[in-house]
Formats: sequence, C-alpha cells, structure tokens
Amino acid sequence: METLYIQERIKYDGWQLAPHWIYQNYQLLGDAIVAFSGEVNVPVDHMVDLADVMDQAYIYSPLMINFIIEHFNHDLNLAIMRQRLFMVCIKEELEQLEISVTRRGDDLYVGKNKLSVSIATTSLISTLIHVGLNIETEGTPVPTVGLKALGVKDIQSFAENCMMRYKRELEQIYDARCKVRTR
Repeated sequence: METLYIQERIKYDGWQLAPHWIYQNYQLLGDAIVAFSGEVNVPVDHMVDLADVMDQAYIYSPLMINFIIEHFNHDLNLAIMRQRLFMVCIKEELEQLEISVTRRGDDLYVGKNKLSVSIATTSLISTLIHVGLNIETEGTPVPTVGLKALGVKDIQSFAENCMMRYKRELEQIYDARCKVRTR
C-alpha cells in the first residue's frame, strides 16, 4: 500500500473517486491511499450514494481533509469493510489526541455533530473509498464539527498518521493470513 500526502489544495467534487486517479495524477501504481485538503462541493449528479441522491442531499464543506483509497479487486463487501477499518483508524488517531469520537457505521460524530463523509464503491478494475473530514464547517448543510474546532493543529501529520495506521493494519492482516497453517 502506497501512501502520499498531497501538498496542493484540491477542490473535491466527486470526480476524483475514479479508477487510476491516484496513478494518473501522482504515479502511485497499485493499492494506494492519498490525502489532500480543499473545499468539498459534491453536487447530487456527481454522488455515488443513491440514498443521498434520492434525498437530494449534496455534500459541502469549505475545507476538508480528503482521503482517496484504491484497492485493485472487485469485492464491494471487502471495500466496505476496509472503509470501516479506515474509519476506526481515524477514530483511534483522534483518541490519541484525547478527542472523544463516536463511530456510527461509516461516519464519525462528536456529540450530535458530524465530522465525516464516507463512501465505498467499485469500478470495472478496482474498489474506491473516499473519506472526508471537516476542518472548517461554515455553510455545511447539516450540523457538523471540524478538526480545527477540535484542536487538531497539524492536519498533515494527522492525515499521515491515519494513513500509516491503515497501512499497518493491512500489513498485519496480510501477515496474520500468511503465518497460519491449514489442517
């Protein structure tokens, strides 16, 4: 699993959740996770969550840290499990900073305020995950909280730590699979 924190600000509009976006833009071939910050404005016609589309529930945040994960397999159930594993990695990283967070499915909350957006999907060649964490919240369409208000000052270090937690989890899962013998 390759990891990369992208320094440039990128406006996330949903089109980045596409096969080979990471490879075409950042030359990371194979399973990879990247993080970048920027405004998030996903109109309904760019969304892959059909429940949100039917509710006409667009996504907006003036500033989020975005993670895009691509795994080269076609198992959507596995992608959803990986999505939830990544949310647990983020939750654990926040708890290391003594920030109390609740995970409900594939979303994180502080009290009743939503910290994250998240989706897992499949393409013809891979599975894709997008996770966005609010940094700032002015103008969001639902009650939200941001990392800035929670006291997370170094967004890059936080994002890199979350990506490394995920990478280590996947490596440990692989090692656990390889070290057992069959009967």
